[in-house]
Amino acid sequence: MILGDAMTNTSDLPSAPSAPSIPREIWVLVVAAFCVAIGFGLVAPVLPAYARSFDVGVQAAAAIISVFAVMRLLFAPAGGALVVRWGERSVYLSGLVIVALSTGACALAQDYWQLLIFRSLGGVGSTMFTVSATALIVRLSPPTIRGRISGHYGAGFLLGNILGPVLGGMTSGFGYRVPFLAYAVTLLIAAAVVAWQIPAASSPRQDTTTALPVMTVREACQGRAYRALLVSSFCNGWSTYGSRVALLPLFAVTVPGMGVGWAGVALTVFAAGDAAALSVAGRLVDVWGRKPLVLIGLVVNGIATAVIGFSTNAPALLTVSFVAGVGAGILIPAQQACAADVIGHERSGGKVLAAVQMAQDAGTIVGPILAGMVADIVGFSWAFGIAGVLMVIAVAAWLPAPETLPVVVEHDGPYGDPVADPPLPS
Repeated sequence: MILGDAMTNTSDLPSAPSAPSIPREIWVLVVAAFCVAIGFGLVAPVLPAYARSFDVGVQAAAAIISVFAVMRLLFAPAGGALVVRWGERSVYLSGLVIVALSTGACALAQDYWQLLIFRSLGGVGSTMFTVSATALIVRLSPPTIRGRISGHYGAGFLLGNILGPVLGGMTSGFGYRVPFLAYAVTLLIAAAVVAWQIPAASSPRQDTTTALPVMTVREACQGRAYRALLVSSFCNGWSTYGSRVALLPLFAVTVPGMGVGWAGVALTVFAAGDAAALSVAGRLVDVWGRKPLVLIGLVVNGIATAVIGFSTNAPALLTVSFVAGVGAGILIPAQQACAADVIGHERSGGKVLAAVQMAQDAGTIVGPILAGMVADIVGFSWAFGIAGVLMVIAVAAWLPAPETLPVVVEHDGPYGDPVADPPLPS
């Protein structure tokens, strides 16, 4: 069984040859993730600079990153409830279309405030497709290969992130608006892929969405592992999804010989480091356990992020970006597998997953604003240093947390997957 707050014995895990196969629906979600990520990668290098083209300061430009996350945070509880009520597929498709329309509107913005409003509307749809996709993966993933599946899903995003920033830097020469139009198109492609390949009621588990017992956030918080997960999600949101994306393009402009183009390369190198670690980390998560990989990922990512502000040339910036990406690639599948362990195979965890997303978005919101303020006052080295310190705080939160890696019993479940007992409270 999955011991929510007790250590498990990894020797009880099945050997690799007996591992179940990855469901077809998971591969469909991986392809859709690639489409979403390549579009996001297109706009990431140019978004802060696009905001600054409306004659605003660093903090206001960084706020464009934050406002997207603000709406994700505010809408997350409703997004989790919609997943429980309407089902993952419907919420996923609706979210993709909303983000596509709002992103296209960003390309037509005539001033900073219009850009701010259109970008914030995209946060609503982003929450919808993020939470619903994660909920689908949690319930469609056999317990013994959750880490492996999280690695594949993350790799779909990262392949898009690797290509996206390079294309974004190239298309920026045609104007800041072109990448937003391209992003809108890729989101519509992703929605079409999912609608075509995952029709309604295509999976027995999807048919039973509303019938599954719902796990509440309060119930999940009884476990120390889930509480640690919330802390590390917040810190990772601040460091990886907030400060890095918002400040790196602005920092690159201040370094002689670099600019927005080098920022796009650095974001691509980060994604490459992430991708290099994902496949290996995803498998190790299913063998070594979730906690060791979380700790390693936090330490590696934290140290590399802290020294970004001291990178005074392109080779140094690219090196620390790659190392930070490796840390993120180790961390992400371990955290996702831990969240799935907490919910279990026979529970509906839309609200629990939404809370994890809210914690990450809270860091993404606060990070760019406060880090941008710090950068304006005392410099970028302090801003990136604070992000690194937060990862150390996350390590402290995880040290007393238990392992959640499932131990599989001998019989099979109703869909041919190994059965694991639900997590135990503290």
